[in-house]
Amino acid sequence: MTPTITAFVNSPDRGRGLARDMRVRWALEEVGEPYKVRLLSFAEMKEPAHLALHPFGQIPTYEEDGLALFETGAIVFHIAEHHAGLLPVEPHARARAITWMFAALNTMEPPILEREYAMLTERDKPWATERLPMLEDRIRNRLGALSVRLGEADWLDSAFSAGDLMMAGVLLRLKSSNLLDEHPNLAAYVARAEARPAYQRAFAAQLAVFTATENG
Repeated sequence: MTPTITAFVNSPDRGRGLARDMRVRWALEEVGEPYKVRLLSFAEMKEPAHLALHPFGQIPTYEEDGLALFETGAIVFHIAEHHAGLLPVEPHARARAITWMFAALNTMEPPILEREYAMLTERDKPWATERLPMLEDRIRNRLGALSVRLGEADWLDSAFSAGDLMMAGVLLRLKSSNLLDEHPNLAAYVARAEARPAYQRAFAAQLAVFTATENG
């Protein structure tokens, strides 16, 4: 049965590949799994039909053969568990790849999202001039540690895995800042991820939704 995922009909990221359905699309493209997309408005995301799939009224969701999942990390892990290509076969390498998935979502992404939220909602506040540098320093601390760990390697643990997919997906949120450029090896790491054919296909599919909306 072809899985169905949900995505924004009018994404706030304006086709930049930052909406979280992008990570699910990318994972499905990496494993060569066809999928369908059900586009939702912000109003439809809060209706009972969608809340039955995602109790917090967000995207993406994943439906296949009676199974309904939410949360990007859980969906990507499910895809990686059931299709070859995103998790190593060797048990220790597999465990390390899963660890990097958690690190991307639990260690790297929170300060990045906190900075984004502050820039969107607090830039006119009197404390912004002090708060934003503090938030960026937290990100720099995490990026510094990640840069040291990656070193000159292409990927976090030998071959590309779901851990790299999630980590690169998180780091992409920094492309509009100069924070990533402070670590050339991390900037190159993200560029390698973006160059993957599966990423390119997923990005094109998500961009096509935005383009259709703009032209519609």
